Amino acid sequence: MRLLVVEDNRALAGSIGKLFRGKGYAVDAVETGEDARTALLTQPYDLVILDLGLPDVDGLEVLRGMRRGKSRVPVLVLTARASLQNRVEGLNVGADDYLVKPFALEELEARAGALIRRGVGGAGAVISHGRLSLDTAGRIARLDGTPLDLPRRELCLLELLLLRAGKVVEKRILLEKLFSYDEEAGINAIELYVHRLRKKLEPSGIHLRTVRGLGYLLENP
Repeated sequence: MRLLVVEDNRALAGSIGKLFRGKGYAVDAVETGEDARTALLTQPYDLVILDLGLPDVDGLEVLRGMRRGKSRVPVLVLTARASLQNRVEGLNVGADDYLVKPFALEELEARAGALIRRGVGGAGAVISHGRLSLDTAGRIARLDGTPLDLPRRELCLLELLLLRAGKVVEKRILLEKLFSYDEEAGINAIELYVHRLRKKLEPSGIHLRTVRGLGYLLENP
């Protein structure tokens, strides 16, 4: 999953990025509304975390532009504007959720996770696939109830494949979802992570198939 954090407070943006990177997400961070607009035009995101008090344009203008352009990416607004009128305005413009500063990172993580799951088809917090299950909130994969030892990148790869189980997921999409724009990565990196994940899954009868020229398919159990 790939997130865009639009926040001009570098310390806060750093804390948010560290939180979600630690969970296996790819995170891009920008400080201005114009940079946010550019990022949204060039990359697909699963969630935008948007501050309203940006140094160049108001965050609500960024949000209005997204919705006028028919973007359906979930947006979680972060702001110090705590009045009821401000919250109602943000939601009416097109925000999916609204979190007032200061806030607990644990609450941000929970709200963000709920929006991401809703954005990919309303999946529940636990995704089951035969003997395999993934707790997307707790970030734990289990096989027959026993936790699997998956590094964060493999865990995120598994989540992407589970959400599209039975369908081919293109390598290009995996590359876009697993790595932020400041990370050097190519198709070879995707192949390496798929190889590692496959080795851990196949002894249990869960098959991750390569569809040549296209991508990968997590076969239905």
